[in-house]
Amino acid sequence: MEFESAKWIACLCSQVDNHINPDEITAMLDIDLCWSAVCARDATHDDRFVFAVKTTGIYCRPSCPARRPLKERVAFYTSPHEAEKAGYRACKRCLPNRESPDKQQDALIQAACTLLDQAEQPLPLEQLAARIGLSPSHLARLFKQRTGLTPRAWAEARRQQRLQANLPKSDTVLEAALASGYGSSRAVYEHPHALALAQRRRKGAGEHIRYGIAACTLGQVLVAKTSRGLCAVLFGDELPALEQELTERFAAAHCERDDAALADELVHVHAQLDEPTHLSALPLDMQGSAFQQRVWHALMKIPPGETRRYGELAVELDSHPRAIARACASNPLGLLVPCHRVVGATGALTGYRWGIARKEALLKREAEVIETSRERSRSI
Repeated sequence: MEFESAKWIACLCSQVDNHINPDEITAMLDIDLCWSAVCARDATHDDRFVFAVKTTGIYCRPSCPARRPLKERVAFYTSPHEAEKAGYRACKRCLPNRESPDKQQDALIQAACTLLDQAEQPLPLEQLAARIGLSPSHLARLFKQRTGLTPRAWAEARRQQRLQANLPKSDTVLEAALASGYGSSRAVYEHPHALALAQRRRKGAGEHIRYGIAACTLGQVLVAKTSRGLCAVLFGDELPALEQELTERFAAAHCERDDAALADELVHVHAQLDEPTHLSALPLDMQGSAFQQRVWHALMKIPPGETRRYGELAVELDSHPRAIARACASNPLGLLVPCHRVVGATGALTGYRWGIARKEALLKREAEVIETSRERSRSI
């Protein structure tokens, strides 16, 4: 989860370097949000600000496990550098003047992913852990938290991605398999695919996706389906952008616009926008990794009018909030797989694939419908 862009932070730092008063720096931060993060020991804010205790002269990162001071004794700074300029010294417990533990762990997992991607043959967990400098059990746990996959599953997924890229430009499946790191073509047939390997090699000529577009309360909506069910519900403002998003996601398939064939599905989507408590019974063709589908199924269990935090879903699925956020961002079935019901650690509306304004509108409509239903129940 990202709370501020690097550009915003760089701009703020440049202003600070121009000798802005520390009180003005504090004013640039949302004090209530910062204090909430400190009280919750929210590690996702560690790289956004530090807090200093006026009575001790020490500054800490928001996730510091030390006892919390009174709010009136706390000052907030955008960086350790600013806190030290104001006369505070770094806490020896949380070490706020060093790279955060989350960042250090992210760097280690990124290095592990790079090693797995560059290896010609699958790396055993013990060998990978030794090269990273962690124990095998620690690496396996961190890797699963950050990516939602085990190192072995990650390596296999990447190998399959290479296979998909090599199939269209290879003369045979065997040639594509060898170029992707498989020892033979037999192994690639041991895994189920949305399309047959021969179809993928022919650029998905056998997969036919029909789609329809219509205006709705959120702008324009594109609904697409395969022979198995709906594979995409996309929102946008411009028709070309919607069609481009569809073709990028299903680049190997033949996509054909057919508004008449998708009329019933478009009616269902409009109905659910108006009455979000009436769940659609349309069949879905959710094309994603095993982990993504686990997350999407969990999203579909969130009742209309309610929200879940990324961290709550991470605990439920034994994963990491960032992995949950990535799975939500890759969801192609807007509204029907309600990723708009997932919010940040403080309850704030965070990133949404089709824009924060649409996310806010969907949640507001759901709240209105639920409240109306309650009022009717009370009046009976």
